[in-house]
Amino acid sequence: MKPEFNSVRRLAADIRIHTIRAMEKFGAGHIGGSVSIADILAVLYGRVLRYKAEDPSWEDRDFLVLSKGHCGPALYAALALSGFFPMDWLDTLNQGGTRLPSHCDRNQTPGIDATTGSLGQGISIACGLAQGVALKNKSNLTYAIVGDGELQEGQVWEAVQFSVNRKLDRLVILVDDNGKQLDGPTISKEIDLAGKFKSFGCEVHKVNGQDVEVIATLLEKIRDSKGNSKPIVVILQTIKGCGCIFAEEKELNHHMPVSAEDANRAVDEIERRLAAGLLPGGGAA
Repeated sequence: MKPEFNSVRRLAADIRIHTIRAMEKFGAGHIGGSVSIADILAVLYGRVLRYKAEDPSWEDRDFLVLSKGHCGPALYAALALSGFFPMDWLDTLNQGGTRLPSHCDRNQTPGIDATTGSLGQGISIACGLAQGVALKNKSNLTYAIVGDGELQEGQVWEAVQFSVNRKLDRLVILVDDNGKQLDGPTISKEIDLAGKFKSFGCEVHKVNGQDVEVIATLLEKIRDSKGNSKPIVVILQTIKGCGCIFAEEKELNHHMPVSAEDANRAVDEIERRLAAGLLPGGGAA
């Protein structure tokens, strides 16, 4: 492991810890899919995205659309850790009067670029943002994090067709390919996702979605390239619940109760794996 990525590994661990703690305060949450995207969020906010936390509407920022909006708690943790709002906001997750609702809301939370939650719609918003950038001949990148269960929505593929037709090479679609949805395995487990995206005309990459060094190396290369007139798809091979021990132990971990005992055990295990130089799921880095 290269020391230069230690700060991103720490950020990924902290995103998991604060996501778990926020859900502990509320008593439950969409834990599985939230922690599986902690590593991509750490790379984005720790190394890749152009943003100004003190000016969330900065016109030259890169855009991020969390199309799988129910995993907002992980994004909120990343935003708080990056300075967009006070850390104690996380204690109010999904409670009365909160600025951090269960699903992302751009009118409530500094740093949220799109209101999402109805699966399939977020990627269309991302296409609109990327098209707007293209029309203005600007260089902002637009990233869309899409769930693999969400790929069962036809609107996703309509958006992909649009992005290819309009040559949106400043659009990066990040697929959280964790193999599960609310009630079991996704249909996409039986599909060659990389081949399907390629057949639509996208540039496609597939990486270990829990290895920040691998993710960062690829996204920095994409960010610094001039593009090839194609939208880019990165399939992040992840494990649903990865890095949260009590979620890892459950087959169905889409939405779970989170007790103080669960949270304490999970946080201890996150710190143990980080200190041991392991990947979030416990495997060798």
